[in-house]
Amino acid sequence: MILPVFKRWLRRALLLAALALLAALGVLLVHAFKARAMPDLQPWHRIALTQEFHARSAPAEFTWADYLAGEQKLFDELHAQLAAAAVPGLLRYETGSRIGPQQGERDWNRSYESTPAAPRGGVLLLHGLTDSPYSLRALTTLYEQAGFAVIVPRLPGHGTVPAGLVDVRWQDWAAVVRMAMRELRTRVGVDRPIHVVGYSNGGALALEYALDRINGDDAQLPRPQRIVLLSPMIGLRPYASMSRWLPLFSRLPYFEKSRWIDILPEFNPFKYNSFPTNGALQSYLLTVAVQARLTTARALGRIGQLPPILAFQSVLDSTVSSAGVVHGLFDRLPANGSELVLFDINRASLLAPMFRSAAAGELEVLHGTTPRAYRLDIIGNLRADTLEVSERSIAPGAQDVVEQPLGLAFPADVYSLSHVALPFACDDPLYGLWPRQDEDYGIRLGTLSLRGERGALVVSAEQLNRLTCNPFFGWLKARIETTLPTPAPVSG
Repeated sequence: MILPVFKRWLRRALLLAALALLAALGVLLVHAFKARAMPDLQPWHRIALTQEFHARSAPAEFTWADYLAGEQKLFDELHAQLAAAAVPGLLRYETGSRIGPQQGERDWNRSYESTPAAPRGGVLLLHGLTDSPYSLRALTTLYEQAGFAVIVPRLPGHGTVPAGLVDVRWQDWAAVVRMAMRELRTRVGVDRPIHVVGYSNGGALALEYALDRINGDDAQLPRPQRIVLLSPMIGLRPYASMSRWLPLFSRLPYFEKSRWIDILPEFNPFKYNSFPTNGALQSYLLTVAVQARLTTARALGRIGQLPPILAFQSVLDSTVSSAGVVHGLFDRLPANGSELVLFDINRASLLAPMFRSAAAGELEVLHGTTPRAYRLDIIGNLRADTLEVSERSIAPGAQDVVEQPLGLAFPADVYSLSHVALPFACDDPLYGLWPRQDEDYGIRLGTLSLRGERGALVVSAEQLNRLTCNPFFGWLKARIETTLPTPAPVSG
């Protein structure tokens, strides 16, 4: 009697599995057809650069100097391939373009380093996904002025062409992080602190390294004394896990575009606008690895060995999960002096009545009511009758709020910060609302003012109007400065 029942349930289970598989294939096929409607692929979506670094093929003794030498060969190859596949036009990679650094100017798409004569410490700065070292140039200056040896690597797949992210792996990025940390230890010695700064995807890499070091015993791989995170990619939106399956049909030429999430004109000199599915997949796999390492460190009782973390996060963030930063990271940290800064929405904005209810209430969801092991700071305006912002601080283990004015205010036309805004001052020549005029990269993305009919552009007006600089960057910079070692007193 049991056997027939079992067979009947097995048949039903197999039928349901087959239906689920067919439904999944249907969804992926719909995506493949939708992808065909995206703009045509250009050479920079197909160029394969043989000189790019890949961890699995690099020699064990590969050094930072080797990486820089390989990067020079990579850019020589890039320029040769772009010249061979010349496309007329005014945008990045096109023959008539003025977008990007001019002859003789620094190319912030490439790795950057500097070392003073007697460094007070070392810092590794890690940029985000589709990004370049340009995004951390302002913080680079901060650490240089503080007397730190600085390394800002161009992570593999970045700074060249969007196709560079088609076959990169997150382990390639992690290998460069380790290479650069070994170099920093050599430059500053064993008695000087080393800090790591991570922006977006670079934040996940910073945490992955620090968590890995808890379990490691390689003396050449130093443990950082401080971690600073900006919009850290700790938790992605749930659909990110789907990115591994989206290119299923891309081997068929008819569905070639399905390996891309976005195919867009390249108008940013230091960041890709087009985005392959593999980029999203590698970021997702990196966040999975970080969460696994956090769980392991807690289970083994080693989480207390993490250095203090100072993180800055916009309450509204369409790229990463703000809840992931709060609950997936900070709520799991020990009482080690860590601090989280949340930038709230502009509650005095004329657009405030138009906020979706979830957006308007996001701070309350993140705030919670239970005591924390870390300090929480909220930057924003509580009332709808003033643009002036204050800092509301809650000490570790406490619930009482200490509020102090900052002498700062939201710009009237800014209703919130964004994922991409945090590391940029508003006088940045590319991303600033009020850009400096001493540098010109052929476009000023922070001042774009769009007027015209809807539906005419292949790039959404919402994307072009996204806030690209931080009106409170000066305060953020000063807050980071408090984490730097105090200079030794001058004798005599």
